[in-house]
Amino acid sequence: MPLHVLVLGGTTEARRIAESLSAADGTRVTSSLAGRVARPSLPPGEVRIGGFGGVEGMADWLRAHRVDAVIDATHPFAGTISFNAASAAFAVHVPLLAVRRPGWVPVEGDRWHLTDSLAGAARLLPELGRRVFLTTGRMGLAAFAELDALWFLMRSVDAPEAPCPPRMEILLDRGPFSLEDERELIRRHRIDVLVTKDSGGDATAPKLTAAREAGIPVVVVRRPPVPAGVPVAATPEEALDLLRTVLGDC
Repeated sequence: MPLHVLVLGGTTEARRIAESLSAADGTRVTSSLAGRVARPSLPPGEVRIGGFGGVEGMADWLRAHRVDAVIDATHPFAGTISFNAASAAFAVHVPLLAVRRPGWVPVEGDRWHLTDSLAGAARLLPELGRRVFLTTGRMGLAAFAELDALWFLMRSVDAPEAPCPPRMEILLDRGPFSLEDERELIRRHRIDVLVTKDSGGDATAPKLTAAREAGIPVVVVRRPPVPAGVPVAATPEEALDLLRTVLGDC
């Protein structure tokens, strides 16, 4: 039987891991996507879309499909799936590792305001600006729905669903975004405060540079922790090396 690796995906890192594993002899890779994006870019290998049905459902799936290892390469803010995966993998004695790109680090000139949640970001906004560039994705907009004195430019891959802020313009777009585009967007819409999650990586980082140049404050939502005891790699290459180590220790 080939080695079967389940990659919890939806990120660039997950795709690169799936590409490497699919090209390896004697390895079967299944990528699992949450299904929140209408037209996802599918990685090579087998693909499943949708939830598992909680910890018990994922544990059953791991057993039924004879999974040898799980790589959690989900978005840093996926949250629930990471903790479910840790519990399910522990329950069925399948090794698990996580991939988390390094978070962003403020530099001189940044005006960052850190918070632990979207609700916390919403509480900060009225004191920071009136025209908000919201780049936290289409999920969780309810946290900002009561801020009727503020105007929002909301950017995401797919259109959001209610509840939403009453004064909001929607920009449907997918990164990476250039620095020049971000500068022009902030200038054209007269943005005076940016809200973002600390997703890390280069694809959406230019907005931070554009905000620094414009001298506007940035509300940064901290990422949730990785489940305790789960080995963490920073890159796909590190993840594959760690996978070999983890499997060798089993």
